[in-house]
Amino acid sequence: MMALTAGELRGVWGTLLLPLEPDDAIDPGRLRTEVDYLAGSDLHGVYAHGTAGEFHTLTDDEYDQVNDILAEACTAVGKPFQLGASHPLAHASLERVRRARDLGPAAIQVILPDWIPLSGAEVLRFLDRVAKVAAPVPLVLYSPQHAKTQVSPDLLARIVAEVPAVIGIKTLDRDDAWFARMRALDCALFVPGHRLASGVARGASGSYSNIAALSPYGAAAWWRQIETDPDGATDVERRIAEFFAAHVAPLAARGLGDPALDKFLAAVGGWADVGTQVRWPWAGAEEAAVARARVDARALLPEVLIG
Repeated sequence: MMALTAGELRGVWGTLLLPLEPDDAIDPGRLRTEVDYLAGSDLHGVYAHGTAGEFHTLTDDEYDQVNDILAEACTAVGKPFQLGASHPLAHASLERVRRARDLGPAAIQVILPDWIPLSGAEVLRFLDRVAKVAAPVPLVLYSPQHAKTQVSPDLLARIVAEVPAVIGIKTLDRDDAWFARMRALDCALFVPGHRLASGVARGASGSYSNIAALSPYGAAAWWRQIETDPDGATDVERRIAEFFAAHVAPLAARGLGDPALDKFLAAVGGWADVGTQVRWPWAGAEEAAVARARVDARALLPEVLIG
């Protein structure tokens, strides 16, 4: 698989979610079925080991198992894929980078080490070594809201200048001033899936998308609408926000994390047998919440719930 450049990294990428047995073991049969569906969809690509993929719970053997299944399926059909090598421990992340690189992904996603905050110089030191190990595969920096080291515009400018292997950043939705500063950088900006239309209007390159968790084909169709009918796409985003306020925000307010929320969306969409169970000690959404949300999703978002 050819590695991507910053200019080529764009569009809607769907995340792989872990189908679990009652004892928290990964169900390989259901995982393969899910991966085959994603690889055969019209998403721009598929990725594994974001937060919603529960990378923080995986053993090394499970990490390799997921990687092998995803790489095999995507390579067979020519679908670009990315692998996360994130880990709170720097040396563990570096080892995951080595193993991910050998499978030929289009990019490798990493977070910054997350126990003690890093100085700007330490961020550059970490990414420089990771880039050398990952070469020739480029890097995407994952900068979630709960990270102890937050990446400011000034720091990102230094990263892009000094570690050119970093071709993209996955971050929160930001204000107009932030986007204006970022547009000058040779770095693909990826925003939350439910804010994709407004993000693209301000310069975003795409999304590692929670809307693809709801419906891979619907998320890809929304991207095409963003390109051809931005006003209509903005109206879809308004209705997505209405749906999220009614059904996703209450779950988040109860303390459910991103894995639980994305699995909830996949259950509402009904496209994969992933289930709502997340790994211990975290909790997932109840089936009753899924049933209620499905009714509203079909009414509010008929053009998204396709495929």
